[in-house]
Amino acid sequence: MARAHAASTSTGIRPLALTAFGLSCLAAPAQSAPTFAHIVIVFQENRTPDNIFGSNPTFEPGVDIATSGLTPEPLDGCYDISHSHASFEDALNSGFAAEPTSHKKGCTLPSSPQFKYVDNSTGTVQPYFDIATNYGFANRMFQTNEGPSFPAHQFIFGGTSQPSVDSPLFAAENMSVKGDVAGCAAASGQRVKLIDGYGSETSNAPIFPCFEHNTLVDLLGATTPPITWRYYAPNPGSIWLAPNAIQHICQPGTVKKKLQCTGPDWTNGDIVANNPAQVLTDISNCNLQGVSWVIPTAEESDHASINNGTGPAWVASIVNAIGQQAACPNGETYWNDTAIIISWDDWGGWYDHVPPFAVNVQPTDPPAWGDGYTYGFRVPMLVVSAYTPPGYVNNKVHDFGSILYFIEHNFGLGFIGGSDMSTYGQYADYHARSRGWLSEFFTRGTPRSFVAIPARYNARYFIQAPHSMAGPDND
Repeated sequence: MARAHAASTSTGIRPLALTAFGLSCLAAPAQSAPTFAHIVIVFQENRTPDNIFGSNPTFEPGVDIATSGLTPEPLDGCYDISHSHASFEDALNSGFAAEPTSHKKGCTLPSSPQFKYVDNSTGTVQPYFDIATNYGFANRMFQTNEGPSFPAHQFIFGGTSQPSVDSPLFAAENMSVKGDVAGCAAASGQRVKLIDGYGSETSNAPIFPCFEHNTLVDLLGATTPPITWRYYAPNPGSIWLAPNAIQHICQPGTVKKKLQCTGPDWTNGDIVANNPAQVLTDISNCNLQGVSWVIPTAEESDHASINNGTGPAWVASIVNAIGQQAACPNGETYWNDTAIIISWDDWGGWYDHVPPFAVNVQPTDPPAWGDGYTYGFRVPMLVVSAYTPPGYVNNKVHDFGSILYFIEHNFGLGFIGGSDMSTYGQYADYHARSRGWLSEFFTRGTPRSFVAIPARYNARYFIQAPHSMAGPDND
């Protein structure tokens, strides 16, 4: 599938270009990297670096944010931009021409809805700026897939959205049946589109969204003793709760005449499917697991037209809970042995001026892994730890596989696909190995003091405030 690019748009923004560009890291002092006891992965929803940070595009030296052509829009604005795979193709090939949007009743759509940055005149997204300036910021973080939330979270959790490790196809979209119940406990008529190595979503029929392949937690559970993990999410059927689409983790069964996941991870507390704020309680109770995925409620998600503006404070509350947690009974201090990775699951249809780093203009024949569906647009990534220099800006290329590879490297796990050459190349963690394991973000030889992130709402608010527990979105 040819992927050319049109000339400049009328917005005055520099268009994308499918050209290679040289990348180098802003130097930080070389030190031996720490080994973390805990890694916390916080995922928000549907934003690009230009969109989140565009209100102050030169907020610190070295950041690469669009400096012209964008206008402000509230974080909790009234419309949402299409971000399907077809929308990715349209944006890539047309310089982000206008895409169809959904919107609240009475919402007035601007003429160029995608060319926006988040208005920070009242400090709404200031916590994100403060995290970046006090810790680490990635200029070249890309979503691995070229589509919306359901496949993105399969990559985040398991390194692929392939239905099986021997399939040449990827799940490419969200659910096709209204109700948005995803995974192995979905209604029998639920379907998800597949995409082939040439970028076609029509060459194969949609399938039931229940897959079977290894994920990162299979590696975590294979160690002696097993490395603990927990997945926090608002709804067991959410497209954001990636484990619900893996057969051997979900183990669907009928309970009280209702189909649901019944595997041991669902009954022993590994998966918290109805209360993301439990992560804050677990931190305060010295019960933080080895690896934690933290998925917000709709209100806290940053998803356009759905969030209520509390997402930046939600993220700050997690950072502050870890940084300010008192020593546990065993003497452990989380700040000294925890890394926090904060990112967004897809671009949400918003403009970003940096082209995807490895779009296959002409896939190989037969296609190689990822042809037709990797990689997508930039998403923000912030890295927080006691070993991260303040104001560090990194220019190395990263994607969701880089986070998986970082976890694998930290705990000495190997690759999700094991050592068999026919399987380990089927996962994003393996393809991220040449780009490194985020080591440049952890260059201080000794831990530094925690710098708190000011925010309007604290952990108590998120623990006590009533929430709908609806999934963050349906797209």
